[in-house]
Amino acid sequence: MKKYKVIILIIFLSLCILVPLVYTIITNSLKTEEPVRIIYIPKIIDDTNEFWSALIGGAEMAAKEFSVDLDIVAPDAEEDYKRQNQLIEWAIKQKPDAIALSPADYSETTAMAKEIVKNKIKLVFIDSTVNENVQDALVATDNYLAGVKMGEYMKSFIKEDTKIAIVGHVKTASTAIEREKGLRSGLGKDEKRIIEVVFCDSEFSKAYNLTTELLKKYPEVNMIAGLNEYSSVGAARAIKRLGLTGKVKVIGFDSSIEEIELLEEGVFQGIIIQKSFNMGYLGIEEAVNLVKGTKIEKNVDSGSQLITKNNMYTEENQKLLFPFLGD
Repeated sequence: MKKYKVIILIIFLSLCILVPLVYTIITNSLKTEEPVRIIYIPKIIDDTNEFWSALIGGAEMAAKEFSVDLDIVAPDAEEDYKRQNQLIEWAIKQKPDAIALSPADYSETTAMAKEIVKNKIKLVFIDSTVNENVQDALVATDNYLAGVKMGEYMKSFIKEDTKIAIVGHVKTASTAIEREKGLRSGLGKDEKRIIEVVFCDSEFSKAYNLTTELLKKYPEVNMIAGLNEYSSVGAARAIKRLGLTGKVKVIGFDSSIEEIELLEEGVFQGIIIQKSFNMGYLGIEEAVNLVKGTKIEKNVDSGSQLITKNNMYTEENQKLLFPFLGD
């Protein structure tokens, strides 16, 4: 009898130990993994700008796929680094797992970027960077290389009397700085043909007015380069409105529907397009990998492509021009 009592006691004690353990294992296995919390601060949220719309669309797609709790906040103007800095300060106080940031200014955003890192929050730059290497990862177009492609293509139109003007976007943005450097490198000795560089602060109307004023001031200008969607579209609208299509060569940047139509019409001779949807998607994916401790690429080039009227209808380029249409 004693023997059976001992056996029963052993079984009872074993159950006391095993049942809570089994319960814990089952409970943990049924728990859904806590979502990664990311705050993304682009330069602007603008439904009229297809670059930012596609980029943010890519970020939101990645957030769904990786079960990310994603908040997106931005200033009302691309050049408003002061407001963006305020949003960064707010984001740090929320204590997210990571902050994705498209710096509005090459130097004025640096201090706040450092604050993100100081607060032990993972930092991913998307599209733009700052003047110090403070980020955990960068996902962007190689803007210098994209500028080189633009400059080299412009050379194919250069004649003895060619005079060039550049319509940039935000003077202190890393994208504007790097693209202009690359463009000048691509032009080589023909860089001397650049007679003025103006900046539209990423406003369509301002780019239009600046282009109109440039052509009044320098009627000899017969080639214009636009360095983002706002500057390119604004300049092209002015050329078309002034009846100078084909007479003033225009090479643009980015790939809105309007830009594609202007390319078909011959207002643009070519456009350098970015893979903005990919950029947004990869930026959030990199942030998730950082939080989870997965190996990442420190610098990811999301790519660029020269599109002309001659190659715009290829299957590969149609997918780049219309990323939301699918196969």
